[in-house]
Amino acid sequence: MKVSVLTKTGEDTGRKVDLSKDVFGIEPNDHAIYLDVKQFLANQRQGTHKSKERAEIAGSTRKIKKQKGTGTARAGSIKSPVFRGGGRVFGPRPRNYSIDLNKKLKVLARKSALSYKATEKSISILEDFSFDAPKTKEYVTLLNTLSFANKKTLLVLKEDDKNVLLSSKNLKKAQVTTAEQINTYDLLNADNLILLEGSIEKIQNLLTK
Repeated sequence: MKVSVLTKTGEDTGRKVDLSKDVFGIEPNDHAIYLDVKQFLANQRQGTHKSKERAEIAGSTRKIKKQKGTGTARAGSIKSPVFRGGGRVFGPRPRNYSIDLNKKLKVLARKSALSYKATEKSISILEDFSFDAPKTKEYVTLLNTLSFANKKTLLVLKEDDKNVLLSSKNLKKAQVTTAEQINTYDLLNADNLILLEGSIEKIQNLLTK
């Protein structure tokens, strides 16, 4: 699959990049995508939720009324869950939500996500560029030039570029990452995938080694 390379001003450079069929042209595996996205979202959870149970409530242990003769149910402690202010029954406790997945499955999921993007023709290739300083205005101009102003975009760099990253940080729908950090969730969440020319070889090497 060949895709034209554009400049950051949206002009065609006349060059084309050949996207590997082993990465951008496989039969997508939906279950692999589901598992990888599930792991990504699960790993974002802190798992620090906690409520106080009966033994952790501060309060008197005095029997609050006599056992018999009141015409109501027996009650032995004000900390009982049946009373307002009492402990919670089976409340949430801190736990780890993270999930382990096979590396080959995660690679398959990323290939599947990239193949979906290629099928939808949602991939744009830009020649390598950088900014002299962090400027959100320059990044907005770039998106406007590519007609991606009101769309969710994911720009993939070959390696970390602080100026480009900071330029996009104030934009809610714009995300920037590197070839080594791409994940299935971000790929599928973006309406348009923007790859820098230098990042393509790195992505293909990472997903085919």
